Amino acid sequence: MAAQDSAAIANEGSSIQLIDLVFKGGVMMIPIFLLSVLGVYVFVERLRTLKQAMASPDAFMNQIKELVLKGDLTAAKLICSQSDTPMSRMIAKGLNRIGSSLKNIEASIENVGRIEIYRLEKNLSLLATIAGAAPMLGFLGTVMGMISAFMSIAQEEGAVSPKMLSAGIYEAMVTTAAGLVVGVLAYLAYNFLVTRMQKVIHSMEYSSIEFIELLQEPK
Repeated sequence: MAAQDSAAIANEGSSIQLIDLVFKGGVMMIPIFLLSVLGVYVFVERLRTLKQAMASPDAFMNQIKELVLKGDLTAAKLICSQSDTPMSRMIAKGLNRIGSSLKNIEASIENVGRIEIYRLEKNLSLLATIAGAAPMLGFLGTVMGMISAFMSIAQEEGAVSPKMLSAGIYEAMVTTAAGLVVGVLAYLAYNFLVTRMQKVIHSMEYSSIEFIELLQEPK
């Protein structure tokens, strides 16, 4: 029982020390923290968007195929309107252009596809910026901390105590670590989202080709 209490006290002390360490990071911890919050928001928002964009593409295309082959374009358009995905908006544009040349239908689908890709890429550049900016802010905090430490040395007439330098050294080390952690996580999140987006784009391209080939089938 005494050992458990000692361990609990030790853990509590470690948590307090960690919090104190973060607060000793200086003013540069504020923008680093804000970048971390922004990065989490962008990652979650883009992840949800990409997940929605990949919602059952095979089942959707099978329904469209069946209805187009039957000649029921109204029902096919209705299914597209009920599915809020980039693929459904592309196919809906193609259905609305049926009656014109295949070249015009394909061009219309490609134009919608470009708009949808732009929407999928929205805010991804923010993650790339955070991946580069957070470590730089951390290094800036390091420089500021070391400047503070050396200023303390310069202003001290007598012997320099380790306690006097601790504030500057804390600031230097903590901001560097925090900036690197945020930067690395933002970089990994960016590459993960880019990979997911490429899968969505490939699915969109495949579905558009499949739709054009469907219109070329003999009736």
